Amino acid sequence: MFSSRIRRRCLTGTSALALLITTAACSSTDDEASVTVPSPDAKAAGLCRDLHAQLPKKLDGLERTDPGPTSDLTAGWGDPAIILRCGVERPPEMVDPDYAPNNGVKVNGVAWLLQKHDDGSYTFTTGARLAYVEVTLPKERTGDGLGPLTDFAAPIKKTIPKGIA
Repeated sequence: MFSSRIRRRCLTGTSALALLITTAACSSTDDEASVTVPSPDAKAAGLCRDLHAQLPKKLDGLERTDPGPTSDLTAGWGDPAIILRCGVERPPEMVDPDYAPNNGVKVNGVAWLLQKHDDGSYTFTTGARLAYVEVTLPKERTGDGLGPLTDFAAPIKKTIPKGIA
């Protein structure tokens, strides 16, 4: 009887501990950005890992503050964060003949599809590369124009070859 009471307490304690850990892992603070990690195929994932190793420590004067969950497919700078995700799906707008030609920019040899959102933020996605790289600029970071994209050009050109993903 004594041992079953201890076992019950241990199981109850273990369950409470598991719940606490799960809750802590699922919650985030206001200071930490959180993103959905892409799920690319193995080839694109390898290219993204190479890109991750080449990304700058500072971007447009902002310190690197990677979002959670930690992944070689995501990176961030500043607060509110400029977020990079590598290995994302091709945006449907990229193949829309009425949208894509009028909403593209080229920055230091890297072509980007531009998407403006209702909240004032922008998403840029690389085109003509073997993995799609997406950069989101929050509204608070759009005042510098395309400045942040210039810091991504060299690492992208070095690690993500031209081609169609």
